[in-house]
Amino acid sequence: MKAFLRKYYTDLFLNRRLFIGLGVCVTLFVFSFFLSFLTDLPYFVFGMLIILVFVDLLLLYRSEKAVFLRRDIPERLSNGDDNDIKIYLENFYSFKVKIGIIDEIPVQFQKRDLWFSTELAVRENKTITYQLYPTRRGEYEFGQTRLYVQSPLGLLSRRFNFGINKTVPVYPSFLKLRQYSLLAVSNRLTEIGLKKIRRVGHSMEFDQVKNYVAGDDYRTVNWKATARKGDLMVNAYTDEKAQHIYCVIDKSRAMKMPFEGLSLLDYAINASLILSSVALVKEDKAGLITIAEKTGSIIPADRKPTQLNRIMEVLYKEKTRYLESDMEALYISIRATLKQRSLVVFFSNFESMSALERQLPFLKRIAKFHLLLVVFFENTTLKSLSQEPAKDIEGIYIKTIAEKFAYEKKLMVKELTKHGILSLLTAPQNLTVNVVNEYLALKARQRI
Repeated sequence: MKAFLRKYYTDLFLNRRLFIGLGVCVTLFVFSFFLSFLTDLPYFVFGMLIILVFVDLLLLYRSEKAVFLRRDIPERLSNGDDNDIKIYLENFYSFKVKIGIIDEIPVQFQKRDLWFSTELAVRENKTITYQLYPTRRGEYEFGQTRLYVQSPLGLLSRRFNFGINKTVPVYPSFLKLRQYSLLAVSNRLTEIGLKKIRRVGHSMEFDQVKNYVAGDDYRTVNWKATARKGDLMVNAYTDEKAQHIYCVIDKSRAMKMPFEGLSLLDYAINASLILSSVALVKEDKAGLITIAEKTGSIIPADRKPTQLNRIMEVLYKEKTRYLESDMEALYISIRATLKQRSLVVFFSNFESMSALERQLPFLKRIAKFHLLLVVFFENTTLKSLSQEPAKDIEGIYIKTIAEKFAYEKKLMVKELTKHGILSLLTAPQNLTVNVVNEYLALKARQRI
């Protein structure tokens, strides 16, 4: 009984065309009181409408295998990217149908009007593709897909429910990671802003002695090998490998600030993932440390094939905290974990000089043992305000305050440089490209 009611009551809907027909019948009945020649016409029209409703009901319910729908969702979604969701449709009715689709997407997207309309001829199939842009990492739950079918009469709609609730994790931006990998293979990294770094001299890591070919540096000629071989021989060198690259991510309240839908923490996580990938491609070892009011996750530097997946699994769950980072705990963790000189890329944010000064003693201690690169963010809103012309006294006041904060950011860079600490001040949207460029430049200058 419950299944019968669900099929013929819960999943049956009256369309606008039926209400228009009923409205016409009501109008005819009203006019028949005043016009005698309309006495039988309202009954005839109403009777025809009832017959058409039963015909429409028969058309919609005469076949159990009427339509087919399959929703294809990736096993994981990429945070801060457009992710393709596909809906495959197929019509098994013996007539052309109109279809409406409601897809129950996760509540995090706050979209309650996601409706797709289409038509399918007999035995026709079609794929509808739409995109979702997540701005938070975590687990997203998809509900069912509701399919509403109309026959050519269009008086009634039959609803079909497909699929079950499915939970999909949202990971850091692995689509950008894939984009970087593909561009690296095709040697087109300059298209996304990565610079070609001119190498100063060559690495001191010896590879082999080989025959001279046109274009080899004459300074690498091995005269002893040339004398023995009787042919011109040169020394070949390779980039120094197996350097340790650690991304240290600050999860304190300073990284909660939003920018274009993502928090600064999300930008730092996406950049860390791509930097780790580039480091592994360069045959360096990538590691990770997270810090808030206490030390969080620690992944020792390695270059195993599974290292990037380990980093992604940790970053996928990280969230901002509401306390200030304990830099002393970070320093102790780095001293205990990092057994050799490494490049430490510290992603944080300082909105005032006093905030930097509180952390500076610990940054100086870390810089004594490792090559430290501090990455922090420009406040793009204040920067745009400082560049706009002031139109009144209030505008002058706002512009002055904005310029003060922008100038203070530049002072922070100078303060870090004064203590021998590398720094990178960047807009959030340029973070990934700038960090990777800085890593490649340091490697080209043999700083690591």
